Amino acid sequence: MRKTELLVPAGSLEVLKTAVVYGADAVYLGGEAFGLRAKAKNFTTEEIRTGVSFAHARGVKVYVTANILAHNEDLAGVEAYFEELRDVGIDALIISDPGVFAIARRVLPDMEIHISTQANNTNYGTYLFWYGLGAKRVVSARELSLKEIREIRDHIPDEMEIESFVHGSMCISYSGRCLLSSYLAGRDANRGECTHPCRWKYSVVEETRPGEVLPVYENERGTFLFNSKDLCMIEHIPELMEAGIDSFKIEGRMKTALYAATVARTYRRAIDDFLKDAKLYQENLEWYRTEIGKSTFREYTTGFYFGKPGPKTQIYDNSTYVKNYAYLGSVGEADARGFVRLTQKNKFSVGETLEIMKPDGRNILTEVRGIYTLDGEARESAPHAKEELLVDLAGGDAKPYDILRKAL
Repeated sequence: MRKTELLVPAGSLEVLKTAVVYGADAVYLGGEAFGLRAKAKNFTTEEIRTGVSFAHARGVKVYVTANILAHNEDLAGVEAYFEELRDVGIDALIISDPGVFAIARRVLPDMEIHISTQANNTNYGTYLFWYGLGAKRVVSARELSLKEIREIRDHIPDEMEIESFVHGSMCISYSGRCLLSSYLAGRDANRGECTHPCRWKYSVVEETRPGEVLPVYENERGTFLFNSKDLCMIEHIPELMEAGIDSFKIEGRMKTALYAATVARTYRRAIDDFLKDAKLYQENLEWYRTEIGKSTFREYTTGFYFGKPGPKTQIYDNSTYVKNYAYLGSVGEADARGFVRLTQKNKFSVGETLEIMKPDGRNILTEVRGIYTLDGEARESAPHAKEELLVDLAGGDAKPYDILRKAL
């Protein structure tokens, strides 16, 4: 059986550190340009350097996305950006455009290159093409079944790697190549500016009645024609491994640290349990299901892995997420009194019961005994996002990088 990598997204330095601590083997992130998540916080070159240092000190790799479909005016900037990355220490670049690939090979000849799913990688001929040009890894199109991935593995060199998405949002368009955002909002999804119009509510117009909007109802809330469920393969780790996939990729570079921690910790344990004992993995399935449900999600589907999706893979009555827990913040260092430092993300109050989420898989209930500003002012609640606070938690169990969350 091939060694399995757990690859987790990082939209900020905070999320990168969380992903590393909660079980990622590698993280992927975008710089300030040339990635496909322009609205994510993204990383400056110095932040990438800091992230690489943090990750490498813990044996975790860092990959940087440069996977836009480039236009002429992008190419000079791409070259300058790759020059910037030369001495940062990243482990690989993720690229989809052949022109960008050629620049990377020239400017960073020793850099490992992975081919993005945006390149529509649907057959072993495509894999062999990129391998012949020097790519180490190709990310499979999300439209492939496990049977097709197994066939790709059987036709490519053993040292070539297959990366596949196993969790997260699904795109309405083939391998993410969508024109809806560009057409409806003037924001090009293929250059990192998607406005997610596939999640909008739609009506119809009859051609002889211009301007007269006719609502389409699945229920009283309207209809959502293009709204896919989220991918989740936590119950199918054995099948993913049997298909010969090297890297299990989590989607979500715009998600919170709670999402990164929840998904990374759950898949980490599932992978490790299965490698230890297939029976242990089966015994712990309910734990995986429960824990993965504590992240924010839009119901779950297995996507294309077991055949083409049918009507049940779409959500027709709303575009909202299922949210069972609120992210309150990541625990920092404690002061001499044992009060932990916290950059607050959502409101909580004195007397509330919270859950301390630990990297080792434990969830510990605790009571908020006190909330204080850094100047020592006592508070009954913490309503202001991003405020730096000191929190007195019963039990003294909270340690740096633990996450505080509360059930909703």
